[in-house]
Amino acid sequence: MNEAPISVVILAKNEEKRIQDCIKSILGWADEIIVVDDESSDRTKELAQRLGARALIRKMDIEGRQRNWAYSQAKNEWVFSLDADERLTEELKKEIKEVLADTEHACFEMPFKTYIENYWIKGGGWYPGSKVRLFRKSKFKYEEVEVHPGITVDGSCGRLRGDIIHYNYRNWEDFLNKTNKQTTLEALKWHKLSLKNPKKARYKMNLSNVLHRA
Repeated sequence: MNEAPISVVILAKNEEKRIQDCIKSILGWADEIIVVDDESSDRTKELAQRLGARALIRKMDIEGRQRNWAYSQAKNEWVFSLDADERLTEELKKEIKEVLADTEHACFEMPFKTYIENYWIKGGGWYPGSKVRLFRKSKFKYEEVEVHPGITVDGSCGRLRGDIIHYNYRNWEDFLNKTNKQTTLEALKWHKLSLKNPKKARYKMNLSNVLHRA
């Protein structure tokens, strides 16, 4: 079996409390680990480098542009996009290596297990809550907008069974604060769109989708 090399790209800002566990979940599995640091004021870069990651500094302007730039730095065609509050399970890592040995897909989506503290949120459409995180960088691009960018893929997208563990919310207060921030950003996004092109604007937001992507 010929295993395709994988570059894991992590976007981070002031993540010294979580970046080490994130990187440790892919050590020995990823062929390359890149951390793109949004000018952190803590030890995020130092801790990432200590574990062997290549740390790059780039100030975030808009999310989609930041992600596209980050993925372009990878040396391998296959890129896995990971956030500092996420962990790969052993099941998912094994599945990815097996699938990439022989596939024509341009990308893969996978289920997310999202937690508030130690509570796994299963209901309300949260699980499986699949997202595309593994892709061929030459066939994948994010929309360059400020919040919740869409994706463009040149090719088909497969589905994996293994989970990503997502420790998105440290506690219930963090959950409420992030929800408030993301819904505000989403409302501003739709307002700007309505001013630019009223006919295309849609004023009914899917609140559950906003929450899942917070």
